[in-house]
Amino acid sequence: MTDLGPPLAGLKVLDFGRIYQGPYCGLLLALAGADVIKIEAPEGEPVRARDKRGQSEVFAMLNSNKRSLALDLKSPAAVEVVLDLVAEADVVIENFAPGVMDRLGLGADVLLERNPRLVYGSGTGFGLSGPDRDRAAMDLTIQARMGVMDVTGYPDQPPVKTGPAFIDFLGGTHLYGGVVTALFQRERVGKGQVVESSMADATFHTLASSLSGYWRNGEALRMGNTHAAGQIVPYDVYPAADGWIAMLIITDAMWRRLCNAMGQPELGTDPRYATNKGRHSRRDEVNELVAAWTGSLAKDDIFEAAQVHHFPAAPIRSVAEVVDDPHMHERGSIQWIDHPHLGRIVLPGSPLLYHGSNRVPLVPSPQLGTDRDDALQDWLGLSSEAIEGLAELGAFG
Repeated sequence: MTDLGPPLAGLKVLDFGRIYQGPYCGLLLALAGADVIKIEAPEGEPVRARDKRGQSEVFAMLNSNKRSLALDLKSPAAVEVVLDLVAEADVVIENFAPGVMDRLGLGADVLLERNPRLVYGSGTGFGLSGPDRDRAAMDLTIQARMGVMDVTGYPDQPPVKTGPAFIDFLGGTHLYGGVVTALFQRERVGKGQVVESSMADATFHTLASSLSGYWRNGEALRMGNTHAAGQIVPYDVYPAADGWIAMLIITDAMWRRLCNAMGQPELGTDPRYATNKGRHSRRDEVNELVAAWTGSLAKDDIFEAAQVHHFPAAPIRSVAEVVDDPHMHERGSIQWIDHPHLGRIVLPGSPLLYHGSNRVPLVPSPQLGTDRDDALQDWLGLSSEAIEGLAELGAFG
């Protein structure tokens, strides 16, 4: 098959992202072939500070295939450097609090005036408008504010956050989608624009099952591992002989297939259990029947039975098991990398595969400011003398 090349090859991106939301958008752009320059303060973005090596594993996960340029944006010389880079850029992404870029003299209006074809991507907690615009926001606080914690955990226990910081990544994913959509429009109309994604906006959609329960019953309950609206049975985590298995049975046909796997096909047509309505009214009975079967088998044997009989179930695996997952490694979704500063670690590739293009090879995340000269020479054609002159003016801190 002919390699079409990376889909975003030639695209120039300035990434002001910090922590997770903005950097993840930048990572997706970089792994699609864009030339991404990560702009950081002279001390580096906050995630770097988590490790005395100047990098952390989290930083490495989110900043592969980027170049690092450290700028002191309190310096007029640094602001001028950014404006010159913006004139050459296709995309700027940032996830500062609303108003920060304006205070730096680098707000969207200023940048679009400098480059009308620019796509300016803003990732925030609550958006650039509305009464909550200026409230501080992190993944945990959005989970609290947007009802996620209220429906996570068990009904007789306090609210619980999710383990992964999924809201930060929802925000970054939606920002990437918005940026690419705005680039598509730019090709048709010739102008760039501001595109924004808020973590709060993106989170509401994840409440779909809980909202179903709310609209039906007048409240959304904390349901533990069962279906968020309590409508599907069986739907839970069940004991295995060597761990735990997650299982959900969406249709009555799946229930019959599960009963065949359990060696009790008669339960599949038993009037008490044959329909989801019947199973729902006998939830405890059904869960006891399923648990008696799962508890007698190893979790991998249950997983294989689910494949043979075509119903959804999966063993609950540790993070260590996921890191070594052969399926993910074979697809290139995760890869072992000898990182020059962190040693041998597993890093993610892009979750987006373009079947006309080979995967962009992973390049380990850079040390702070290490690409200064190359980036400024490539984008702006600056000489070594000019770069040193900017250093003397305090542009780099």
